[in-house]
Amino acid sequence: MQKIIITGASGLVGSHLIPLLAKTCEIHVLSRRKPLVSVHNIRYYNIDLSREVDYSQLPTKVDTIIYLAQSDSFRDFPEKAVDLFKVNTSQVLHMLDYARQAGARSFIYASTGGVYGSSESEKGFSEDISISANANLGFYSSTKLCAEILAENFAPYMNIALLRFFFVYGKGQKRSMLIPRLVDNVRAENSILLHGQDGIRINPVHVSDAVHAIQAALTLDGCHRINVAGPDVLSLREICGLIGTNVGIQPVYKVDQTSQPRNLIGDIKNMKKYLCAPRCHFEEGMVDLL
Repeated sequence: MQKIIITGASGLVGSHLIPLLAKTCEIHVLSRRKPLVSVHNIRYYNIDLSREVDYSQLPTKVDTIIYLAQSDSFRDFPEKAVDLFKVNTSQVLHMLDYARQAGARSFIYASTGGVYGSSESEKGFSEDISISANANLGFYSSTKLCAEILAENFAPYMNIALLRFFFVYGKGQKRSMLIPRLVDNVRAENSILLHGQDGIRINPVHVSDAVHAIQAALTLDGCHRINVAGPDVLSLREICGLIGTNVGIQPVYKVDQTSQPRNLIGDIKNMKKYLCAPRCHFEEGMVDLL
């Protein structure tokens, strides 16, 4: 039975991933939430990744580490910049070193499609493009990109999978995140700002596809950067229109014609090749958030 350590278990992806992997794997969960009672083949450790971690309490041997943790303060820059960097970057390095010493076969890091920046083009970002590392990415995406670079240096010692997620959504998600926030704004008949006539274009991925992508990454050999995105490329207007149809409310828009949308679309050819093809279309998946 594979022994797997998962961080960020209380988040959307983690909460859906653990029940899936626990069917066949021994799961060790790092979490700062209390109380933590271990059940079946899941063991919990009360660990806050924004603080110094005593790695001696963790197993001496592991097969895989899945790093999903991210700071709750990802929007609070610069006030929470240090906390954000600790969780998203510096603790990743400590975990990579622990993985090496524990003989881990694989390290899976949950990054973000935000490392690409954004573009007026409607063509999806592919993993082989050159990324300009500068402050225009924003602090959150910068911390993720830094962690990716650090992780790649450990490729001689273990398999590295850098999964760049694009707007994951699904049941149980915090209402402050993009898709639930749009649902709530449509319901409340709040005006939704569109840059250009239709707004940004994205391909959000349902959590069910996200967790199956992670499960598939457990078997990868080598070092990979892979986008994890959904099958549908939609404008903000189209997303809100689908929400409005389902809740029976016509969305209210405020259109800014003086600016053009900056799109963030993930090319999913490598996701299909190395992991799995996303199956959940947005019209079906968004029902979880209504």
